Amino acid sequence: MAIIGKLVKAGLDITAKLQSEEENPKISQENQLRELLTQAKDTVFGKYYGFYEILKSKDLISSFRNEVPIFNYKEIDSKWWHRQQRLEDITWPGKPDFFARSSGTTGKKSKRIPITNEFIASMRSVGTSMISSLHEFSFSESLFESEVLMLSSSANLDKNKHGFQEGEISGINVSNFPEWYQIFYRPGKEIASINDWDERISAIADQAPQWNIGAIAGIPSWVLLMLQKIIERHNLKNIHEIWPNFQVYASGGVAFETYREDFEAICEKPITILDTYLASEGFIAYTSKPDTLAMKLALNHGYFFEFIPFDNRGVNESGEILKKPMVLGIDEVEVGQEYVLLLSSCAGAWRYIIGDVIRFESLNPPQIRITGRTKFFLNVVGSQLSEEKMDKAILKLAELYKTTINEYMVAAMKNEDGDYMHQWVIVSEVDAEGLSEKLDELLKSANKNYAVARSKALKSISLKVISKKMYTSYLSQKNKKGGQTKTPKVMKPEKMEALLNFINQF
Repeated sequence: MAIIGKLVKAGLDITAKLQSEEENPKISQENQLRELLTQAKDTVFGKYYGFYEILKSKDLISSFRNEVPIFNYKEIDSKWWHRQQRLEDITWPGKPDFFARSSGTTGKKSKRIPITNEFIASMRSVGTSMISSLHEFSFSESLFESEVLMLSSSANLDKNKHGFQEGEISGINVSNFPEWYQIFYRPGKEIASINDWDERISAIADQAPQWNIGAIAGIPSWVLLMLQKIIERHNLKNIHEIWPNFQVYASGGVAFETYREDFEAICEKPITILDTYLASEGFIAYTSKPDTLAMKLALNHGYFFEFIPFDNRGVNESGEILKKPMVLGIDEVEVGQEYVLLLSSCAGAWRYIIGDVIRFESLNPPQIRITGRTKFFLNVVGSQLSEEKMDKAILKLAELYKTTINEYMVAAMKNEDGDYMHQWVIVSEVDAEGLSEKLDELLKSANKNYAVARSKALKSISLKVISKKMYTSYLSQKNKKGGQTKTPKVMKPEKMEALLNFINQF
């Protein structure tokens, strides 16, 4: 096996040297848009919005923006995607074999995102580019002799009455792995197809000693629980006792920093953290350089990106998109600025609001960080708390109390007097006494707008602490364990009430 590791590593180095200088981002993105429009020009959507005429325009991008409106999910689904479930050639040629249910949701209220063959190929292409970038890191040859454990949602997909299969995007990806992937992919399709989360994790823990895992991919909360289960099952001191070649963890779905300390506690050796932006709508970005969690945008893989400034030029005080927002291209964005991401893709998404807010860390190459979700922007009374700002305050709070806080939830609610207050619930083993006052201080000192809000309309904050066991029980009750499930950090009042009612049962 040692010779294989040497050959793979050498191959990555040679590939990196042979690759020509990357295309100018603006030219690259214009080419991507032209290709997307060309492929979709004969669809119902393409004919309705005049793709033929847009392709003849001297200014392709401006013409595209003038003719095609911006869509949120409700708009594009009600007008187009629901027809794509039954009919061919609606927003993309053919009829999708798969629809991705949006992360963390189940049942009739789930979003269903079309997944085309071209889209599956594009995600593989981005994954290949990510693997090719590993030559930038100083990984030992043993990594390339090892196996990759991908903790996905169930690969046992549901058959819809209209003929397509549906499930979370990670499960769809696993179900479409070619046979040769089985050489290095773990836990394998058989275990990955177990629907029950606890049974799947138990099966993984049973098989763990037989594997040689060098890299793991998945959402931090569920990967951490899986690793802790393996350690418990086999009475280990740390995960490296069973997987000594474990060197890389590809995170995604949520910010990693609130989990870093817990991961370090179960590892004997340092591991390299790579961040990924892999959503139901696409494999959008990935870490390609060492010593950073910034992610390189996938500019050449079937996606066309646009960017709406996350300020008064593009959104209102609640973070909602304006009727006529400013829209920028890849050549117009600025480092350090936050933007709402729009996506057009080979899945038949057109100028689609994913709902993520990103910030550019560099422009050459374009690298980003996800700073939050538009709907996780807490600004009912002008507090202007983004997910990133809340994460930083929670990390500082955990540091001060010498504990870890992986998850938290917050909602703007009204107290008995009808005044606004913030209700927090944090997942930790720390004593709750004094936490709310300290968190309030941290938010005030870090955010002027929050401090002003607290002196006026935002009258108080309340905080409850729940254990990780209780939090997992809550998710289990909601049938939201594992896979790509992510609890919203900013909740609507009714969701917070339901959570508080659950907590009060104990």
